[in-house]
Order: sequence, then C-alpha cells, then structure tokens
Amino acid sequence: MSPAPIRAVRAVTAAPPAPGAMALAPLGIASSLGSVAGFGVEGGRIIETLGELETGQQAALIATDGDGPLVFTWRYAPTPDAPRYPEAAWTPRRNRWTTAAEDLVAASRAIAKAAGGGDAGIAALVAETRARFAYDHPETRFNDGCEVVPFLGCGVAAGSCVDINTYLVASLRAAGYEAAYLYGWFFPAEKVDRCVDGHCWVATRHDGRTLDWDVAHHIKAGLDPVGPALNPRGGRRVAVSHSMGWRFALGDRELTLKLLGEPAWLLPDGAVATPDQQEIRAL
Repeated sequence: MSPAPIRAVRAVTAAPPAPGAMALAPLGIASSLGSVAGFGVEGGRIIETLGELETGQQAALIATDGDGPLVFTWRYAPTPDAPRYPEAAWTPRRNRWTTAAEDLVAASRAIAKAAGGGDAGIAALVAETRARFAYDHPETRFNDGCEVVPFLGCGVAAGSCVDINTYLVASLRAAGYEAAYLYGWFFPAEKVDRCVDGHCWVATRHDGRTLDWDVAHHIKAGLDPVGPALNPRGGRRVAVSHSMGWRFALGDRELTLKLLGEPAWLLPDGAVATPDQQEIRAL
C-alpha cells in the first residue's frame, strides 16, 4: 500500500540570530510529487516576492514581527499529471557547483562509454559515484575552495547527500546525460511525519524515461548496488526546489546562494545564515 501523499509541510525555526534579520523562504515548485498550492508564515510578514534570476523559482522575503521563532507552512496539492520535475531543472548552468573539472569530464565519458552508453552508462556513473563516497557530514567538503567540481580518482571521500549529488550531477552532465539536482523534504517511515532538515537527490532523463537516484539513502541503508528508486529507505518526500547556483537581485546588490531549499536568514551585514533548531513536520 502506497503511503499517503503529503498535504502540507510545517517548519519552525529558532529565534532570529540578530536584530533586523530577515528570512528568505522558497515558495516551492510544481512536480508530479505535488505542487505548492499555498504558503504562509507566522511570526513575520511577507514584504516582497523575489524571482531567481535564471531558473524562475520564487522566494518570499520575510520581516520578523519580533524576536520569536518563525513558523512556515507549505500546502501541497497532488499533481500526478504534471511533469516529473520542471523543465528548467534539466538546464545546465555553469558555475562552481555544477561544472566538472577536465579530468572528471574525461573520466566520466570513459566510464559511460566502457559501459556501453545509454542506460548502462548512467548506471555505471551512479556506481562510480557510490564508490567514491562514504556517507558523513564533514566540516570540509570535497569541493571547498574549488572553482569546478574536482575528480575523485581514487580513495573514498566523506560526504553528505549534498556532496554526493554535486559530484553525480557534474559527472552525468560531463558524459552528455540530462540530469537534475532536486531538493526537498524526506520523512523516513520510522519517523512517520518528522524530519530535521532537507534532503537532495538526482534525476536522469534519457530515451523518454525519468529515473530518480538517491545514492545517499542507499549508502545509509546498506542497499547495494544502487538502483533507481525515489524512496529506497521507505518514507515520503516532496520536492521544494532545484538546481545549484541561485541569484537574486536584492536592493542594490546581488545575492548568490548555492540553493535555497529551506528558509535562510539574511543578516543586516549581508551574511546568510541557516536557521537553527528546526522542527519540520508533514501534515
């Protein structure tokens, strides 16, 4: 029996980290996993809706009413006939989070070719990425300080879902495949309706088929080899945003983020901070 679809997601942040801090919250995307039909915030007020300059995704700029927490609610409506993910998610954008280093390009093409190309080439690149990472949340990411996604030619790097999927998307696109980087909320079956942060995964589109790949969840659950599956651990998820390298026109300056998947604090000095002590529930 399939799990019930998610009708809403409610996220509670800690108090603002500094006086005058504002929140920036993603307004969600439309996909076959469900589309955001409404958005609301308690403890603050929406003062402006901002459009990401390349992908068309939108975010709400929110001023706080005081020094208490903010409560965000995204309401979802089922859209089973919608495309799996927005078309813009498949469009490559060249930035330091998506552009493969030259040796990663060469290796990815060779791996896909040796596997016979097509679906077998995709599976081979997924398996190669699986072999290059052990799941963890390192203080230093494998691509910190790099202007391109580096090639991991040997050994095993510690990495979270963000690291794993950054590498996988760059590798797939380097080999000529359509790939999308998705971000959302995943609610594990054992936690029923709760999670503590967001989660990302990768989708491929080839020969008319869209497949979802969640390497991190396969690693955490000890499921090998990695196969195409949306929720290999069991649970529910919704997509919130896509693509890496976000840009917003914010007053007289441009704000650049890797991705806006969860609400973020914009501090008076121009810095961006991730909210602490989030409680996220599926309703």
